[in-house]
Amino acid sequence: MASEDLAFAYSHCEALVREADPDRFWASQFAPADKRPHIHALHAFNYEIARVRDSVREAVLGEIRLQWWRDALQGEARGDVKANPVAAALDDTIVKFRLPRAALVSVIDARIFDLYDDPMPSLNDLEGYCGETSSSLIRLASIILMGGSDPGNADAAGHAGVAYAVTGLLRAFPWHARQGQVFLPADILGRHGVVRDDIVTGRGGPGLKGALADLRAVARRHLDQVRTLRPTIPPDAAPAFRMLALVEPYLRQMERPDYDPFHSQVDLPRWRKIWALWRKAP
Repeated sequence: MASEDLAFAYSHCEALVREADPDRFWASQFAPADKRPHIHALHAFNYEIARVRDSVREAVLGEIRLQWWRDALQGEARGDVKANPVAAALDDTIVKFRLPRAALVSVIDARIFDLYDDPMPSLNDLEGYCGETSSSLIRLASIILMGGSDPGNADAAGHAGVAYAVTGLLRAFPWHARQGQVFLPADILGRHGVVRDDIVTGRGGPGLKGALADLRAVARRHLDQVRTLRPTIPPDAAPAFRMLALVEPYLRQMERPDYDPFHSQVDLPRWRKIWALWRKAP
């Protein structure tokens, strides 16, 4: 692929992540400049597969689109994969840093759950989903930051991904509820006497507040594990964990007296995000 075409592909990924995933974008600014384009490629890929449900009318069409990405990673896609700038930048990144393609395929496989309105059966299933879709990204970003070497931080990345993803799902709760998606585990909902219709119809109730509080506790528990495992994170890989600095501020917003899980927008002004990211890692 021509160098100017590859430069455009990476530029496209950077612009996409900056617009669609600003938290990861601003966190990536703490990575060395020569590694940022490759981290942007990884996160642009994540955005592309995460938005598949929103871009199709039927789940089967979503499965076809995910299969295209699966084939692209495995070198089996028809047509010119490199005509897709995200696929081109990702493939270049995979080759340069010897990223395991199987890990990226697992991210795609986990996203099949997004296409349907099936309930999340248990907390264990939710943690597994977060591990495949979020922890894997942190692990892969760590490899990039280590120049292709194994950073040896799999446990820390696992807990970090769950903490970040659970917080993200809690932030997206109003949107998912309107779409008929319920990521809150059925075992936690059952413990609080909440059923799916309470969520998708917007009824809510006192039990929902308890269920959401349980999920916030789960996010904090995994965040605490990351802090315990901090010595296992090589300094060069630390920027892959930087966005965890936003987890606690988001969780605190959900505990304000005026928080409405169906309508409150949980976010921070850009300057506060950058300040939190600059000030400290988790």
